[in-house]
Amino acid sequence: MSLIDPDDTTPLLRDDASSDDSQDEDYKSRWRSIRVMYFTMFLSSVGFTIVITSLWPYLQKVDSSADASFLGWMVAAYSLGQMMASPLFGLWSNHRPCRESLVCSIFINLAANIYYAYAYLPKTNNKYHMLMSRAFVGFGAGNVAVVRSYVAGATSLKERTGAMANMSACQALGFILGPALQACLSFIGENGVTVKFLDLQLNMYTTPALLAAAFGLVNILLVLLVLKEHCVNEDGKHIRSINYTSEERVDVLDECVETIDQVAVVTSNVLFFIVMFIFAVFETIATPLSMDMFAWTRKEAVLYNGIIMVGIGFQSILVFLAVKAAALKFGDRPVLLAGFFIIFCGFIVLLPWGNHFPKIQWADLKNNSLASQVSEGTLFSNGTVEPTGCPYEQTWCQYTPAIYLAQYISSDVLIGVGYPACNVMSYTLYSKILGPKPQVSSLGVSQISKSNYDAF
Repeated sequence: MSLIDPDDTTPLLRDDASSDDSQDEDYKSRWRSIRVMYFTMFLSSVGFTIVITSLWPYLQKVDSSADASFLGWMVAAYSLGQMMASPLFGLWSNHRPCRESLVCSIFINLAANIYYAYAYLPKTNNKYHMLMSRAFVGFGAGNVAVVRSYVAGATSLKERTGAMANMSACQALGFILGPALQACLSFIGENGVTVKFLDLQLNMYTTPALLAAAFGLVNILLVLLVLKEHCVNEDGKHIRSINYTSEERVDVLDECVETIDQVAVVTSNVLFFIVMFIFAVFETIATPLSMDMFAWTRKEAVLYNGIIMVGIGFQSILVFLAVKAAALKFGDRPVLLAGFFIIFCGFIVLLPWGNHFPKIQWADLKNNSLASQVSEGTLFSNGTVEPTGCPYEQTWCQYTPAIYLAQYISSDVLIGVGYPACNVMSYTLYSKILGPKPQVSSLGVSQISKSNYDAF
């Protein structure tokens, strides 16, 4: 017997034929629009993860002066851009049709990805061009609050948990496809091919960003051609389509507004911050960590981490399906607490132990013999060497035991179970706290909480 009541299911790719409202045009239009938001979230996550595993190798290639500390600034730039944009796009969407802010944000994201692909072109300060491009990509990603708010306002209380789970499932699909595409494109290599009339190098670092820009163009067309704005009450009654050119919008806002528990709102924002902060180790430093611990080359790190993230993404899909059933049986809060406990276990597994230490790079490979170079790095056919292992400047590598690959993967698996559960439940609880009122600004604040973790 299914754990999910048919009345509580939320259609993802088809209309609910068993519903009395299935033939109603407003119902059909509402779910078409929600699916556009699902797809927007999917493309947003693809656009982020498609370059995340190659970020550090690309930075090293275009500017040798960049170090791990600068990588931290690049990650922070994305999140700071998103933090600034979320409330701005939220306010915009509260007073104008959300398609305006969505199209603008997606276009910014599209242009920023093209900028990122050309970051190698300037003669100097390439790392700062990468920094700016990532900041603009993050600014464009500030539409996540608009997307989640629309879905929250266009679903009933019974539909909302399922809709938020579907939203997170689409996000997880993006996390699967992004690293998978990056892993596939790694076979293009670091040199790739050059398109002379565009002065563009198509390689394993630039091609994913350009593909993300193409996805952005598809997203803009869907928003313009399909999306319509709807608002329903907690019982799923269609209040009316929101008309921003008449006084009807004021009526809709008045009907949607309810009293909000401010303590619960603040608590939810703290939870958002915690959930994203503890996941940052895999989202931002997985590539440099694996290169230091396992002596992987840049190409190997991009490929292997891409494969690992694909596995975690598939696992997350199963977790999202289980979360919908578990939330109905046990409640949202117990599922959220269980997710936090599993994440905690994942970090315990990652603790270093034993007497095995990371391999250390030579301080100056140029002064070593060819045999030494082969043993301490990867010798390429052109005679150049890519050093592998932990840089000698990182003195902690000399006394901190290396983590084993089995530890790394086990930790990924555990956090890959706990994170999606916490993610979908935190959003579900937050949307229920806010109710059917326009939630864009409030979810924009929650997105600030989630963005701040990278800035740390």
